Amino acid sequence: MDIPLRFNIGAELIERNLRAGRGDAPAIWSGGKTLSYRDFAALTDRLAGALLRAGVEPEQRVLFILPDSPELAGGYLAAMKVGAVAVPCNPLLRPADYAYFVEESRARVLITSRACIERVEPALGDGTTVKRVLVVGESGDRGFERWLAETPDRRVETAATTRDEPAFWLWTSGSTGRPKAAVHAHQDWPHCCELYGRAILDLQPRDRCFSASKLFHAYGLGNALAFPFWVGASTVLVPDKPAPDLVYRGIQEARPTVFFGVPTLYAAMLAQKDVAHDLSSLRLCVSAGEPLPGELFARWKARFGIEILDGIGSTEVLHIYISPRRGSAKAGSTGVPVGGYEVRIIDENGADVPPGEAGDLIVRGPSTATQYFNRREQTRSKMRGEWFVTGDKFRQTEDGEYHYVGRSDDMFKAGGEWVSPTDVEAALVSHAAVLEAAVTPRDEGGLLRPQAHVVLNQGQQGSPELAEELRQHVRSRCAGFMVPRQIHFVPDLPKTATGKIQRYVLRGESA
Repeated sequence: MDIPLRFNIGAELIERNLRAGRGDAPAIWSGGKTLSYRDFAALTDRLAGALLRAGVEPEQRVLFILPDSPELAGGYLAAMKVGAVAVPCNPLLRPADYAYFVEESRARVLITSRACIERVEPALGDGTTVKRVLVVGESGDRGFERWLAETPDRRVETAATTRDEPAFWLWTSGSTGRPKAAVHAHQDWPHCCELYGRAILDLQPRDRCFSASKLFHAYGLGNALAFPFWVGASTVLVPDKPAPDLVYRGIQEARPTVFFGVPTLYAAMLAQKDVAHDLSSLRLCVSAGEPLPGELFARWKARFGIEILDGIGSTEVLHIYISPRRGSAKAGSTGVPVGGYEVRIIDENGADVPPGEAGDLIVRGPSTATQYFNRREQTRSKMRGEWFVTGDKFRQTEDGEYHYVGRSDDMFKAGGEWVSPTDVEAALVSHAAVLEAAVTPRDEGGLLRPQAHVVLNQGQQGSPELAEELRQHVRSRCAGFMVPRQIHFVPDLPKTATGKIQRYVLRGESA
């Protein structure tokens, strides 16, 4: 894709729709109200003016700690439009987390909400780089609405940015440690929008996208903002945490055509069996973040008649780079590489492994981050020239499709054989009593043995008899060395904000 040297993604995602005559077309559905592209362009310009008035300069970071809303979407684009670097953050974290983000980003301006400010303020102690805090939903000098009202209503000139300079940061999910900031350039989103949003999902102006994954995460940011705005479609922005009943209600009220979820949410939605739900507006569902068990894929399609495209992506590569194709998705398969991306499966020596064997997945493509900010050694370790080391293990079958095996740091040996936690988890989830499962190693006298942490469906009770039944169920589907020696019934599983199971938290736990 040919992107001009002078390019600004913050301006382009709105102005391409105004140039195409879509100013009056719907852009955002939020809280029962609809903003047209013209309305949203005006909001973004007011936000851009407010940032300039607050003293934001090119290349400085602007921190956003907001639930999904037009203000967050507009602020993200406005920051990039004026040449600053947009840094969205999860709005549901602790003060200590925000202290880390503030220190790491060295942001000059922070935009947050009344709901978040009590957890954000402790992070703004002496020595902070933050010079101004704007609070959505609060009156007074720092009130977001007052600040906008006092900002002249005018079109803000787009900064003369280049395609390769930093535009935004995205924090890695932190499933194995503190988040790192992946630095992305202005040219990164167009590649994802064309190669995945248009080519794989076939997004059109008539589409309406609804993403359960939020705008602070790479997956949600593409689903709910970059993809729909690139093609002139509309998006549904909901501030609430994606509980099954709220998601069903959102689908029924907003009538989206494409829904983006994560496996744990699809499982929870399927668990609501006795309630009628209208998903007739959907033409397609997408899953990412964790592998989608084949059992969930089959149950969802059988119940609603809609296939789920289960893809693999990463914050560092910005979005999905392996995906099934519409109409041909298969249970348990991640599909084939997205056009424009190249993947390899290699062994510990860097040599390609033959089909059928598991190895480490590496990928190269046009949307990869330039670096982890302030993390030279980790950048060199993971971003090796054109190739990014994903940390995922895959195998390729004879038909050319790719199958997820597990995270490299989640794999372990039991009885001299490699155990894939995802294979055992898929077997457990296929049992009618099980909602979710996580498998980790347990040290038994210096030897590693599989253990399982199981969340049961509503109405089910854990017992020694059920634990034995689950072990036999796994034995009927997996090799003997993969059968969990211990099964712990738990009310929930530890997860990152994006829904990924934090298996490292569970390691070493015993009955």
